[in-house]
Amino acid sequence: MTTTPTTGVQLRRRHLGMMHIVFFTLTAVAPLSVLGGSIVPTFALSGVTAYPLAIIIIAIPLAVFVVGYAAMSRYVANAGAFYSYLAHGLGPTAAVAGAFIALVTYNALQIAIYGVWGAVIADFVSQQTGTTLPWWAYAVMALVVVGVLGVLRIDFNAKVLAVALALEVIIVVVFFDVGAFAHPAEGPALAAAWSPSSLFVPGVGAVFALAVSAFTGFEQGASYAEEVRNPRIMVARATYTTLSVAVVLFAISSWAILVAVGASNIQQAATDNGPALVFIILEEYWGRTVSLVAELLFFCGIFASLLSFHNGIARYFFALGRERVLPSWVGRVSTRSGGPSAGSLLQTGVAAVIILVFALIGADPILQMYTWLAAVSSVAILVLMAATSVAIIVFFRNRQSPERRWHRSVAPALATLGLLGLLAMVVGNFDALGIDPASPLRWALPGLVLVAALVGVTWAQRLRVANPRAYAAIGTAGLDTDQDDDGELIVQQPGPRHLRG
Repeated sequence: MTTTPTTGVQLRRRHLGMMHIVFFTLTAVAPLSVLGGSIVPTFALSGVTAYPLAIIIIAIPLAVFVVGYAAMSRYVANAGAFYSYLAHGLGPTAAVAGAFIALVTYNALQIAIYGVWGAVIADFVSQQTGTTLPWWAYAVMALVVVGVLGVLRIDFNAKVLAVALALEVIIVVVFFDVGAFAHPAEGPALAAAWSPSSLFVPGVGAVFALAVSAFTGFEQGASYAEEVRNPRIMVARATYTTLSVAVVLFAISSWAILVAVGASNIQQAATDNGPALVFIILEEYWGRTVSLVAELLFFCGIFASLLSFHNGIARYFFALGRERVLPSWVGRVSTRSGGPSAGSLLQTGVAAVIILVFALIGADPILQMYTWLAAVSSVAILVLMAATSVAIIVFFRNRQSPERRWHRSVAPALATLGLLGLLAMVVGNFDALGIDPASPLRWALPGLVLVAALVGVTWAQRLRVANPRAYAAIGTAGLDTDQDDDGELIVQQPGPRHLRG
């Protein structure tokens, strides 16, 4: 087998448990942050009330996708996740193209969340102290702190995220949801929340685009496969757990806010109050103390989501640098923490530049920066998941393994069709995000994903000529040495598609 020309470094091995991975992935889809930072803006932008039904519709192809994704996670353990899956299924060129799309996916959404953070913190500080600073100043402050934490030991980060997540869930479930259903403004809003006729109306494209972005991150467990104690089991379990919890929380909480405000008033209330609508409702039910605590936890949840995405992006950079797809220095790790320090610093730099661009053009941090970048992320993740589903089918074809046909081919095929259907819905209705249909942004924003793919293909072909050894070794890092707790190989031979036959 070809020897992998890596940089000779590796992440800290076998020190994370399944719950560590759940904390990282669930905080990426932070429930309180999604409620205030995604669901409320979606109601304001679209006026579509059947957000809970959209969550269930989106969850179906995602759940079917996880079937094949989890099956393949038993054979492939690489910090690059989608990148390595595509290498094993479709070859190195597809892998590099997928890696570039993944970097667009996670960077776009993480940087979008900086916009939400800056806006809500600026508003909070102004109300409490009278101090007025632009949103981007607070975004940069958070950027610095996330960058520092990103180079520390990841198990320390997991403890920070676990506390924030637990408190978030308590506020959302115990206080917000219970309070909302106990005090309905116009009744249970069953038709408004769950009727297809309330969903498939003008504006539905915005609902699907932003709802998909709310789920983005649930699949990141595979990025920690090299660091988890038993990746053959724990990555799959963590992914199933995260998706299940996210579906329940998002569906019930979006229904709860609809019940609390009333279907006839939801768009106006969401437009007038923004994310603060959640805390206004909590204060009405439970008083100012609970509302203030929830607001502080909302900030913690947004920050935790920023940190979680930062960790995942840094590992993508690390995987590409280790295999010399990107310059080798990108694959450096910290000698103290064992984390991907170079990738962490690179991600911080990328985020800083894009925040600066949005600040200079005077963009609204939520209705433009968050909405546009989150929608781009949705397009990118759907393309990436659909391509990975095809890679899973190819990977298992003619391979001797105990997985059933459902896991090997049927579920991935169904997932591909479902994900492509969602993609068509999002791209076809992209102007529902408040973009003028005649504006170049209507096609330029989703077109960024195509550009990323084409750049990836071009980069791969350049690498094929300039460094054929590195090209041939794409996706092979760790194949010879990775073992689970029972001493069995995580990645079984013959390895990636381009090394077979």
